[in-house]
Amino acid sequence: MNYDHKSIEKKWQEKEHFKTEDDYSKPKFYCLDMFPYPSGVGLHVGHPRGYIASDILSRYKRMRGFNVLHPMGWDAFGLPAENYAIKTGIHPKITTADNVAKFKAQLEKIGLSYDWSREINTTDPNYYKWTQWIFLKMFEHGLAYESVLPINWCPSCKTGLANEEVVSGNCERCGTAVTKKDVRQWVLKITKYADRLLEDLEELDWPEKIKEMQRNWIGKSHGADVLFKLNNGKEVKVFTTRPDTLFGATFLILSPEHSLVSGVLDDLTNKQDVVSYLEETKNKSDIERMEEKTGVPLSGLFAINPVNGKQIPVWIANYVLSSYGYGAIMSVPAHDQRDYEFATKYNLDIIEVVSGGELPYTSEGELINSGSFNGMKSSEAKDKIIQEFDVISESINYKLRDWVFSRQRYWGEPIPLIHCEKCGIITEENLPLELPEVEKYEPTGTGESPLASIEDWVNIKCPKCGGSAKRETNTMPQWAGSCWYYLRFIDPDNDNALVDSEKEKYFQPVDLYIGGAEHAVLHLLYARFWHKFLYDIGVVSTKEPFLKLKNQGTILAYDGQKMSKSKGNTVSPDDMIEKYGADSLRVYEMFLAPFEDAVSWSDNGLVGARRFLEKVWNINLIETNVEDKLLHQTIKKVTEDIEGFKFNTAISSMMILINEWTKTGTTRENFNLFLKLLYPFAPHISRELIEGDDISWPQFSESLIEEDTVTLAIQVNGKFRDSVLLTKGLSQEEVEGIALEREKVKKWISGDIKKVIFVQDKLINILI
Repeated sequence: MNYDHKSIEKKWQEKEHFKTEDDYSKPKFYCLDMFPYPSGVGLHVGHPRGYIASDILSRYKRMRGFNVLHPMGWDAFGLPAENYAIKTGIHPKITTADNVAKFKAQLEKIGLSYDWSREINTTDPNYYKWTQWIFLKMFEHGLAYESVLPINWCPSCKTGLANEEVVSGNCERCGTAVTKKDVRQWVLKITKYADRLLEDLEELDWPEKIKEMQRNWIGKSHGADVLFKLNNGKEVKVFTTRPDTLFGATFLILSPEHSLVSGVLDDLTNKQDVVSYLEETKNKSDIERMEEKTGVPLSGLFAINPVNGKQIPVWIANYVLSSYGYGAIMSVPAHDQRDYEFATKYNLDIIEVVSGGELPYTSEGELINSGSFNGMKSSEAKDKIIQEFDVISESINYKLRDWVFSRQRYWGEPIPLIHCEKCGIITEENLPLELPEVEKYEPTGTGESPLASIEDWVNIKCPKCGGSAKRETNTMPQWAGSCWYYLRFIDPDNDNALVDSEKEKYFQPVDLYIGGAEHAVLHLLYARFWHKFLYDIGVVSTKEPFLKLKNQGTILAYDGQKMSKSKGNTVSPDDMIEKYGADSLRVYEMFLAPFEDAVSWSDNGLVGARRFLEKVWNINLIETNVEDKLLHQTIKKVTEDIEGFKFNTAISSMMILINEWTKTGTTRENFNLFLKLLYPFAPHISRELIEGDDISWPQFSESLIEEDTVTLAIQVNGKFRDSVLLTKGLSQEEVEGIALEREKVKKWISGDIKKVIFVQDKLINILI
């Protein structure tokens, strides 16, 4: 019979259903994908790579007796849906439902073993009721506060953006250059959790690069606060990590937004220059301000250097940001690259105070031109200078800023707060506070949400005093719903609590979380923050939500570029499944490269995966019952490779076995064992061919797994140049002859061979 993938896959997708059990006596395995934003474009072949990997692990763990929670849902609020609605005139509620249906159909065709009974959608009021509940708990605990802030403003999306949503000075969503705008905002005190967010990273099995990105974003710095007195009687506080360089501070720089600036304008001899400069920098993004460092002096204003009593000029400059430290810096141009460039540009004093022999010298060293501290090492001088002067104190600073949480848009969770002139800000009594149905949802551009114009929704009676009151009209950012969704999968139908405590204690934390590295700062940092708050108020039992994290590499287009609709280079999984089958797609996506690596798509590779499955389909079954050593070695190899996320080598070892059996045939018993190995990768063909209903994971025989081959390293002059798979026990002469014929080795061999170092079955080192 021909291998008819269409009928086989349809049959098993209708027959197999995956429901998480309530049996808490079993070991659990919580395997989670970063749930997708369901766009109208649908999936391309790059998207399923992570989903297939998580499915392999989930099926494998079920086969080993684990109670597996493997759910899926939709992160469906946010700007893309709203912008599409504005463009097409179709309500985002309608387009979101259509897109979800499209995505779900595509995922089902791939044969992913999700428990669809737990499906969630962040736009469902029954879901966002609990998003609102968490916000109110934060408000009650003082972690959510209202503020008028100069925020990142996207003039195209007409909404505020968190710092994390600005990429190279542009809006992450639409690419428009971001400006600054003073807008009333709701802000979450993520900074209160900065130390815990740093410390608990050490407990996580995450890629080190992701941990480092979070460390850098939090940006904890140890240093000192220094008070500079001004000649007008005011004081300016600065933070520095290098108090040892204070004697080299030759000018003070304030950010243009510093509160002191507006108060001294009338006392300046160059007031108009300063006013013009303030206007010039007002609408520039932080990135733009860093590109070309400019500034103007506050003429007539001086600061006193506290360590030597010298008067130093005060400037404002674009590269000093109000969002870092105290919005003011002491400039030490001899020992800081930015200060050096600025001082050179404006002909300001440069005084070397740490001996280094070059300017700017930015490392530590021995102090010079520093009075009684001359000759001290920087590390010693830091402490001594802090102890010597009352206006200097030890301090810790963070780059992390509080999270700007509100958006001036329609398509998001309503913030459940009420503004009453008499009672102040009070909370909504009944959740969910549902998003009102509207015909027009275009942003106002004034800094107010479109909800502000819906008078019968906004204007209400205060539930506390009965007087006139207004609902909050800003909505939450898209990130809100994804901050806690992994908890709702545990208990999706609970109307009385966010999650049942017994279920939470059993299933938490997530054992394996798979998704793109682009979420390293945004989603992962925010979710960890919310989780720690929920831990503090007793809702969850673990300090961290995601125990192990894996990032899949990008699948690029045929031409090596990123797939995108605008480039017209996307490849549809639907087309590939129609032609070659879902099992072929699954096998190919796992075989084409190590999981974390980026790789270009190739239809030829998919053809190869299909041929492999056709060989499996056509295996000749024989009666001879001979113990199959290669089979048991393959069972061991595939088991280890699945656990180690080495899916490509697991498939490679199965291909080697099938190629051997294509020549020799194999028994039904052995074939059944192999099909169980294949099942997590290609479930449809495996279930069709497995005899019986037992799909437990196969065990290898210890006596049959001793390898007949070894991988031997080849070195030239002590440097690794190649490796080769060889039969065990070969002599030095035999190995040397093979090594010298390897193409990767030949190019390093020039001249006579002086000596050969040989360690049997391990390495050969050819010395030239």
